Amino acid sequence: MRNTAQAQAQQGFEFTDRDFDRLRELVYQHTGIRMADNRRDLIYGRLSRRLRALGLHSFGAYCRLIEDGQGDELEAFTNAVTTNLTAFFREAHHFDYLGKDLLPELLKKNRESRRIRIWSAGCSTGEEAYTVAMVLLENIPDIHNWDLRILATDLDSDVLAKASAGIYEQKNIRQVLGKRLQKWFQKGVGINEGKARVQPQVRELVTFRKLNLMHTWPMKGPFDLIFCRNVLIYFDKPTQKKLFERFAGILVNQGHLFIGHSESPMDLTDRFSLIGQSIYRKKH
Repeated sequence: MRNTAQAQAQQGFEFTDRDFDRLRELVYQHTGIRMADNRRDLIYGRLSRRLRALGLHSFGAYCRLIEDGQGDELEAFTNAVTTNLTAFFREAHHFDYLGKDLLPELLKKNRESRRIRIWSAGCSTGEEAYTVAMVLLENIPDIHNWDLRILATDLDSDVLAKASAGIYEQKNIRQVLGKRLQKWFQKGVGINEGKARVQPQVRELVTFRKLNLMHTWPMKGPFDLIFCRNVLIYFDKPTQKKLFERFAGILVNQGHLFIGHSESPMDLTDRFSLIGQSIYRKKH
């Protein structure tokens, strides 16, 4: 703690236990995320930048600003404290299952309506949603005869702006190999050298919207499948239970839920059955 305190003193802000506890409670109130004790340095580092930007001299003043709901700082606050880690084709077994097993099943099941709805909840900078779109394009031969929509949501407006643009550094698309890379990305030139943009036919399948999972969900669904991977780990068990129940409520009968390997609904609800590695099917 001494080294942390010295570092903070050099950077110009006192950060007391009371400040940390107040900020943790504000994070929980506005996002549902529980910040553990070991997140103290993370909170200090991210929010000290907000204090400097606002010309504030203490975390107490910043807490009062958030508590009073003044200005637009609440959005900047939530953007600062949320963690965004994602990649194209991350946890590749999910996309293998989607392409080889689930999509053929959905094409048969929905052959009359010719409608498929997918939700990427906690989409971050968009890699997951775009990966789903690529899998759809690769595995539905008559895709133009289908009504397909991928809704991608996040509470962080900064990452949503990046996701909507669909432009990524070359280092961020290294998981996309061979023909896939050539087919689904446009290589940047000139001022965009070293970057790549997702092809228009991929972007057209995805709609990005701001959404706080803890608030009212404006969409009615129902969804055929939901991706919510490595999001629920940031919530406490009562909140996880509530979200699993809400996911079940907006999924079609026998709809699928893809979550992270450290997440599970099994001790929280009886509405899902495990059918694969971190892949669940709605029972009722």
